[in-house]
Amino acid sequence: MATPEVFELKCAVQQYAWGKQGKDSIVAKLKASVDPDFQIDPDGHYAELWMGTHPNGPSIVSIPGKEEIPLSKWVEQHPDQLGPEVRSYFKGNLPFLFKVLSVKTSLSIQAHPNKVHAELLHKTHPELYKDANHKPEMAIALSPFTGLCGFRPIKEVAHFLQTVDEFREAVGEKACKLITASHSMDMPLHREAMKDSFMALMNRDSKIVNHALSTLVEKVKKMKESSADIKPYEGEVLLKLDSEFPGDRGCFAIYFLNIVHLEPGEAMFLEANLPHAYLSGDCMECMACSDNVVRAGLTPKYIDVHTLCEMLDYTGRPVSRTKFLGIESHSNIHITIFNPPVPDFGVSKFEVPEGTPSFQLQAFESASICIIVKGEGEATSKSQIQPIKLKPGSVFFVAAEASVNITIDQGHSMLLFRAYSGVF
Repeated sequence: MATPEVFELKCAVQQYAWGKQGKDSIVAKLKASVDPDFQIDPDGHYAELWMGTHPNGPSIVSIPGKEEIPLSKWVEQHPDQLGPEVRSYFKGNLPFLFKVLSVKTSLSIQAHPNKVHAELLHKTHPELYKDANHKPEMAIALSPFTGLCGFRPIKEVAHFLQTVDEFREAVGEKACKLITASHSMDMPLHREAMKDSFMALMNRDSKIVNHALSTLVEKVKKMKESSADIKPYEGEVLLKLDSEFPGDRGCFAIYFLNIVHLEPGEAMFLEANLPHAYLSGDCMECMACSDNVVRAGLTPKYIDVHTLCEMLDYTGRPVSRTKFLGIESHSNIHITIFNPPVPDFGVSKFEVPEGTPSFQLQAFESASICIIVKGEGEATSKSQIQPIKLKPGSVFFVAAEASVNITIDQGHSMLLFRAYSGVF
């Protein structure tokens, strides 16, 4: 193998309607920090920074004295730099896509297919499902972050059906009876009852759903105006979703799905077929290299209710089981390792206190991508002609078996995230 290379990447920004605006977006600020040609539009919605080889937003290799090329082309020319196991397992492809997200308004209620299902969807509907890969993903909060993740325990759903009249109207009496009768039943029957009830909401006549939702929203608004407690209705989230997607039946999903609040450093792992939606906040996100999404609400995009309802995992689980906490180690720097149960990716977070002059990123058997979220300094390795100047927004690629020395400018602390394949 040639000398393992380390080099800077120029990364793509995605502007979607749900992204934070202008300088409120960490995505825009990170991009502007390293790209003098990038001008932040105060009215622009800057949603995602992509780091990887996905064709919808490929990263560009920037090596002094050499032509800039897409990272995908560089990997194709240097497959050995992925690492032998990664190269073999993923057929010469970088298996993950790394992102920064800045969420103002809610993303769609969605799920991602498993590998077999993704291949089938791509084969039968390539215009909707652009690739044949699965898309497990993990979100690590950078700021207080709120999302929907997985079905609630069935007793919680039954409680909402008994106490929120409008939710009961939107779901229908038949589905309500299935849920309330399932308390003493085995888990398979819990899942069937949850599926039938969720499908009942998704397929309910829109006039009935709209009437129920508008009645509920008005009631909660009046309660809030009179300083009454709206927590029993999950009122704050309900009003947020209705203000963003008025009349959308997906607003009722808050009574089916867990509302998860993450503090910085906490994470959610979103496996195949798990319903979820990001509602607000900033996060690092890592996923298998795919863009397959099946949606069923809270979106102006294509909705595929039948496919989503048939593929979902209807197992009810408490919020404590939706959070994914990393393994921590302490020395002069604080390292948190997030290794989800998939071979495609893992993420390490490095928190380096002010006064630490330097540290080393150890060599991995997998290629990796690093981003500086906070701090300034330099990165050096055996392959580099000159150091990489580091500042917030700096992104660099580290080939398998390459170690990197990081020096930190005086007066700075540093926050660095590193994504890699978890196959080794």
